[in-house]
Amino acid sequence: MRYCINCCIHLLPNDLHRQCFRCRGPDHNNQKCPVCKGENKIPLYTDSKQMKWLAVLEVRTDHCESWNGFFCLRKGKLCSLMFGLIVMTLVMVSYILTGAKHGLLLIPSPFHYGAFASNPSLMDNESLSDMKDHYQPSKMNISYVKDYPSIRLIIDTITSKIEFITRQRPDLEELRKQEPHMFSVIPNKFLPNSKNPCWYEEYRGNITTDPYATNSYALYSKRFRIFFDYLRKVFWNHLYHYKGKHYRLRCLPHFYIIGQPKCGTTDLYDRLRLHPEVRFSAIKEPHWWTRKRFGIIRLRDGFHDRYPVEDYLDLFDLAAHQIQSVLQSEAVRERGKMNSIIIGEASASTMWDNNAWIFFYDNSTDGEPPFLIQDFIHAFHPNAKLIIMLRDPVERLYSDYLYFASANKSAEDFHEKVAESLQLFEGCVLDYSLRACVYNNTLNNAMPVRLQVGLYAVYLLDWLTVFNKDQILVLRLEDHASNMRYTMHKVFQFLDLGPLSEKQEALITKSPASNTRRPEDRSLGPMLPTTKAILRDFYRPFNTKLAQVLFDDAFLWKRT
Repeated sequence: MRYCINCCIHLLPNDLHRQCFRCRGPDHNNQKCPVCKGENKIPLYTDSKQMKWLAVLEVRTDHCESWNGFFCLRKGKLCSLMFGLIVMTLVMVSYILTGAKHGLLLIPSPFHYGAFASNPSLMDNESLSDMKDHYQPSKMNISYVKDYPSIRLIIDTITSKIEFITRQRPDLEELRKQEPHMFSVIPNKFLPNSKNPCWYEEYRGNITTDPYATNSYALYSKRFRIFFDYLRKVFWNHLYHYKGKHYRLRCLPHFYIIGQPKCGTTDLYDRLRLHPEVRFSAIKEPHWWTRKRFGIIRLRDGFHDRYPVEDYLDLFDLAAHQIQSVLQSEAVRERGKMNSIIIGEASASTMWDNNAWIFFYDNSTDGEPPFLIQDFIHAFHPNAKLIIMLRDPVERLYSDYLYFASANKSAEDFHEKVAESLQLFEGCVLDYSLRACVYNNTLNNAMPVRLQVGLYAVYLLDWLTVFNKDQILVLRLEDHASNMRYTMHKVFQFLDLGPLSEKQEALITKSPASNTRRPEDRSLGPMLPTTKAILRDFYRPFNTKLAQVLFDDAFLWKRT
């Protein structure tokens, strides 16, 4: 049994659809049609039986041909359809963009690898007691090995764009315009009988005034409130009283441990502060020059109120109290003896982190920061001494990943993050200078692992545009781990520290290593050999330049 699909009229078996009066074209007249006359509802017949009235099909008698139905939709339906298509397109675009970033795409990654059998006997890569390479050859899937040529092309592109161009150092007046308050607080002359840049500042409060009431470090960190409570109790006793006025001694550090992260700076700090002539800030890493003065408390939290320079100076008050006690002693005043206490600061971000500049200094050239951290440190203390601790950048990156990654850590995941970061870095150097990419806040936040921190040569060359080479001591973690006594003596000599007794020296050099790898991270084993080869290729030109600058081939890290 057949029916006309347009008007649902029963057709005879031999009917070729010529007897359907409704389908004869535009001249069809409902009033003249013997089937449709006077009716707008046509019952549907099945096997010569009329269906019940509930099954009656509503048929519009004035619609167009079926083949033209799409164009006869109402405007509302057409708009709804178009809106739906737009929404679906946006959803798909969002899915692609976010999926590509987080590895969620259904499309296979171009960097696939097979299983990796880690060596469970691997010792801690970062342990100062053993820096040897313990991994053994592993069986890998052939598809994983094929990753290397693909990523190698990316590295070749990056290498072809590397240019170590000397930056233009800004003049002092430009710096004053950028930070007028800082320059109004810190004088340009300091006390002659102190190794540290110290000066007396008039204190206008009274005995009931809380000098640390607005200190941002005390307000935002519960850990340091006990320290500031102690300072409040002894503050008035350490003021210098002269002609009815009260003065407090203010000091900046004499030396800075400026980098790099996961290179043993914490261990160096813990040993150095055991020296009787060394004092550090109340906080090991204030991060004031790089972050707090811009209002960055934690990078993921965005910007807060900027920490003024007075809050930073408060961190050295305890050391200043001890220095003042020495300066006021009779022996020092009569003989004009130099105070031997020196102050240090150990923020491992100082050497490399200039990410905040783009939000505050808008007169950049080709995406490069017009001012760097070292410009301001040198402006206030041109005789400052700087200590840099470095390690093989390949191992540094893996240690950095294990320390900061929150979940799903594995050698395979590290490989994927390295591959993605290299692609992002390649995209930047194709359009911008090397320095612009290294200090690019957007790029650095986008890369899953901090590749840029291991580009030691770029940062060191920029520091050398401001400070003399003899003001910077560069150490290797590998040397520090194998002969700690030797490296600590180099540091003592560099800082002009006095001799130590055997007992004091043993306390400094034989204490356990600090900030070693966590037990849960040790079980993950080393990075994949192919990942290591990729990173070796990436860092090679930067290590070569570093070794040339320092005249020391040990910084090529060929044996690690």
